[in-house]
Amino acid sequence: MTFFTEDEDTVDIPLSRTKKKKNDKAYQTLGERLVEIPENQLERIDLPEEIKDEVILARNTTAHGALRRQVKYIGSLLRDTDITYIENALAVFDRGDYEQKFEFKKLETWRDQLKAGDMELINEILAECPLAERQQLAQLARNARKESEENRGTKASKALFRYLKEVLES
Repeated sequence: MTFFTEDEDTVDIPLSRTKKKKNDKAYQTLGERLVEIPENQLERIDLPEEIKDEVILARNTTAHGALRRQVKYIGSLLRDTDITYIENALAVFDRGDYEQKFEFKKLETWRDQLKAGDMELINEILAECPLAERQQLAQLARNARKESEENRGTKASKALFRYLKEVLES
């Protein structure tokens, strides 16, 4: 988000109405983000009590107009708060979500390649995840491939995915 400030050299010149409106919109957008994030992430941000209470109130508001007004109010409260910590915390949450999605996609790719018969991938997995057991990984891959060829279901494929996830996390 972009926030406009007064130039240090021209302290006497106030912000224009346009810049004030853009700042207000940016604070409201930040307030919307606070309302939308999961409860466990909200608890990890060190917000002033008044803002935290208003965010919780906004989460419990169902009427569209009332929610819009509440978010505007949260934005006005954020104007008087140092928001760098809040923005940094939200950036960390976003980066964590991206890393989780990337890891999940990686696991899916490994599973699919093993199901397709790429047994050389086992060496790469063992290099990246030293706690993985070659024999168990090969057996799960064979079971998943056999199951896929016979169109019997997804039990072995799911077992392979769970094992890959367990090994990657450890």
